[in-house]
Amino acid sequence: MKTSPTRASRLAIAAALLAAIGVPAFSQQQKAPESLLPPGFDQPAPRPQPSPRPSPSPAPSPSSSAAPVTAPSPSGDVAPVGGDMGPDAFDVEESNASVAVAPAIDLSQYDLPKGVRRPLDRIGILAAGNAPFPADAFGDVAGATQVTLMRRLDAPVASRWVSIALRRALMSPLDTPSGIDGADYAAERAWLLLRMGEATAARGLVSYVDIDDYTNALDRVAMQVALATGDPAAVCPIVDDAASNIPDRGWALAQAICAGLAGKPSEADQRLDAASKGKPRNDLDTLLATKVVGMGIDSRRAVTIDWVGVPALSAWRFGMATAAGVDIPDNLFATVGPEFRYWQALSPAVAPVNRAGAAELAAAAGVLSNAALVDLYAELDQASDVPDPLQKTVRDLRGAYTGSAAERVQAMKSLWDAAESPRLRYARLVLTAKAAAWIPANKNAAEPDRLIAAMLSAGYDSAALQWRGVVAPGSEGWALLALADAGGPIGYSDFERYAGAASPRKAAMLLAGLAGLGRLSSTDAQRGAEATKVAIGGVNAWTQAIDRAGTANQPGMVALLAGVGMQSPRWDQVTPEALYHIVAAMRAAGMANYARMVAVEAVTRAE
Repeated sequence: MKTSPTRASRLAIAAALLAAIGVPAFSQQQKAPESLLPPGFDQPAPRPQPSPRPSPSPAPSPSSSAAPVTAPSPSGDVAPVGGDMGPDAFDVEESNASVAVAPAIDLSQYDLPKGVRRPLDRIGILAAGNAPFPADAFGDVAGATQVTLMRRLDAPVASRWVSIALRRALMSPLDTPSGIDGADYAAERAWLLLRMGEATAARGLVSYVDIDDYTNALDRVAMQVALATGDPAAVCPIVDDAASNIPDRGWALAQAICAGLAGKPSEADQRLDAASKGKPRNDLDTLLATKVVGMGIDSRRAVTIDWVGVPALSAWRFGMATAAGVDIPDNLFATVGPEFRYWQALSPAVAPVNRAGAAELAAAAGVLSNAALVDLYAELDQASDVPDPLQKTVRDLRGAYTGSAAERVQAMKSLWDAAESPRLRYARLVLTAKAAAWIPANKNAAEPDRLIAAMLSAGYDSAALQWRGVVAPGSEGWALLALADAGGPIGYSDFERYAGAASPRKAAMLLAGLAGLGRLSSTDAQRGAEATKVAIGGVNAWTQAIDRAGTANQPGMVALLAGVGMQSPRWDQVTPEALYHIVAAMRAAGMANYARMVAVEAVTRAE
């Protein structure tokens, strides 16, 4: 099944944003992975409207030569034509009532009473432990502007904490803007969540809408959600309506799958044969669907999946293979975007040993929490046939929670030093965040800078701030705590001491973070900007848009525009200027906690 057109390049995305709303991205041009956007999603076809009810035929007048319309008698019999029916025999109202088409019965009222139907004017879900964004988080921003930004954002974004903020904004119960259908608005938000790798959040958002309110756009996104979560049965309640409205072979195959899972093997076989016409016998997409059909009751289908010669992965292949328990070769993940790895990390159907590598990348991107990552490695600790490199990681992580403080720090150091890429190094900080938070603040402790970075990577700011009187002034740990602290101004000499020892990029990120948080006076901020060559005073359409959203107290719009400013798979393409405006806008919109964590992440990941 063809699931999407090719994703536009970063330059095209920036141009489209400029043309649509005048908002550029700060990230540099880079080749983007192929989009999963379903065909026609940008211009969803409306559902076919029911045929207009036929008007009742008018009753003939007494002078008409036509035979009178028969009317049912009270006994249920039909009065004979031409009989004497009395003076009211041709009463217009009675005659019209006798021939009117009976209104269609709305069976949904028996399944879902009106009192419990979910309205479309506010759609979203609540995440346990996370405060939702306000319902008016996008303020008076036009729905068309929101949709344009969501569609054009080249997710995933570079920052873990910007991604977390954007996920929470998109999944929160939000007011539907005027001029857009509520179901379509949910589809746009869920589709962006999917491209960010947030398959679970997207599923919750799609599931919130009552099935009777689905549109073609939401049908398409629901299919993508089912594939991303490896749960093809999720589309069974809508499969027949969607298949009749959307000309896509994937829906025909989905009908066969749903028939098979419902214990109707004969119907499933017929639908599979019909959907396979014109395709070679070894068509992988059909074979994967057949494999899932074979999981149903009394199925007579059994196939073997061979990935040899398969040029690329797709959403269909990922979803069907995951549902059928078929391992996907690692090399195929290089043909798609990183969101596929994040879907894999979230899938309970994938064996923990196959999820571990993807899970660390997902944690660095904000898709998985520290707790979820540690839980996964706890499963591996109880598993058998774990490869040696993973066994060592499991042992080191266990050691990070047991023994003396010095032994625990040494175990964490082993985990940090084993990371071979910038993303994995940051992922290992997230992995060890809770363990680092349990190390008492001590001036003699080893690795204080990385302990603080680990704590703050997962938001353990209270534990990290206990090290304020321990770390050396001008050190990396001092810089991270200066950003994490909600205290007053910082003297320029303290910043200057750090800038003199750190790399130019780290110094620039610290300056941007401190200035955005208001921790430097305006004079010191300008002085530091000149010293680090950060143009915090630069103005363009994007800076104006995000500054305006912050001033107008629109946290949802700030989170979305922050994603626009960081739409890059690599942190080294994020500019200090973008960081300054993102942090300042978040602080202005009441998102100070997010602002501090984004600033801390910037210094931590800068090299």
